Amino acid sequence: MAIPLLEYAPSSQNQRVAGLEVGSDEKPRVFTTDNILSPTDMGDLIEAAYRQIFFHAFACDREAVLESQLRIGQITVREFIRGLLLSDRYKRSFYDLNSNYRYVEQTVQRVLGRDVYSEREKIAWSIVVATKGTQGFVDELLSTEEYLNNFGDNTVPYQRRRVLPGRTTGEIPFNIQSPRYDEYHRAQLGFPQVVWQTVVRTYRSYDRQPKAGDPSSFLSMAQSINARGGVPQNVSALNIDYDNLVPRR
Repeated sequence: MAIPLLEYAPSSQNQRVAGLEVGSDEKPRVFTTDNILSPTDMGDLIEAAYRQIFFHAFACDREAVLESQLRIGQITVREFIRGLLLSDRYKRSFYDLNSNYRYVEQTVQRVLGRDVYSEREKIAWSIVVATKGTQGFVDELLSTEEYLNNFGDNTVPYQRRRVLPGRTTGEIPFNIQSPRYDEYHRAQLGFPQVVWQTVVRTYRSYDRQPKAGDPSSFLSMAQSINARGGVPQNVSALNIDYDNLVPRR
């Protein structure tokens, strides 16, 4: 018998309120296959999906098969997001290095575009992870009414209500609000590390760099010699014995 999802009441957060703010640079750009006109647009959509799920993906972490299937229309954007969430990169970076609660929190932020409502929501989805595994959790999360109503099959998830009217600053981006590693693993890896730079580096353009034979290249060598000039003798003319110093003829 499958355990039903634990009920949790949404809190009165700004995600539930329709956006009435004026668009700005901080308002997220919506990437969807409904208005794809060129291969470049599809490439931008794929990059947006990687930024939303991984924040950054190296060439070795990219899913070439999923990208190819998305480009030729074999899978939808929702299925592409599902493949990224079930990839080995996401499992190694988020599931293996965190507890189920933190894994749920980070996945909800990336998939539903909002922060978790409460600890009860974390517990509810953590039960799903424990009973159905990560694949069952991802499938249920992508099939929720909230995801389908906001993103559907063709839109890349994004952080909703990034700009908040009446506040000087909006919501903090998820990648800054929830770092990849949990506090325990950050301590194991020695984070945070404070590095003080003792040497001040200066940049000189190529045309101002010393050429071969330039005297400035030998300045350090000349300073290392520590040469001292001859000190003049302080002899008074009254103390000179001219009779003995003048040679006889």
